[in-house]
Amino acid sequence: MMIWKPHVTVAAIAEKDDKFLIVEEQVDGDFVYNQPAGHLDSGESLIEAVIRETFEETAWTFQPEALVGIQLWRHPVHSESYLRFSFCGSCYDHQSQQALDKGIRQVLWLSRDELMDNNHKLRSPMVMRTIDDYLEGRRYSLDILEHIASDIGI
Repeated sequence: MMIWKPHVTVAAIAEKDDKFLIVEEQVDGDFVYNQPAGHLDSGESLIEAVIRETFEETAWTFQPEALVGIQLWRHPVHSESYLRFSFCGSCYDHQSQQALDKGIRQVLWLSRDELMDNNHKLRSPMVMRTIDDYLEGRRYSLDILEHIASDIGI
């Protein structure tokens, strides 16, 4: 029996002047819009992952303030599943000379309407879902997350 294992990912929702921090990235040959997001690395906490991914993809330092939601999504073509932890927070200390992750074409600040106008370019339905959840005021304390480090190698 094969054990099912979703990809564990994190995403950052940052809003400034009614616009959201978005990356345009190349995926499977197409350029798509997504929040700064990526995989959880071995040994890192979810908070560490979202801070790292946001910086690597945008050159902004992200300060998570709340968990907006946890989404489970299955890609309709690849059949891979993603368990995504979406955080809202603020950005500061932009390092404009910092090289961005491979595949990132540009960093944008887009309104919800601008994203809806480009709905066909969204990487997944999780992009709008998390923005709408954020705009509806969904916030969960970061205290709900616990990272238990093991120093006995299990």
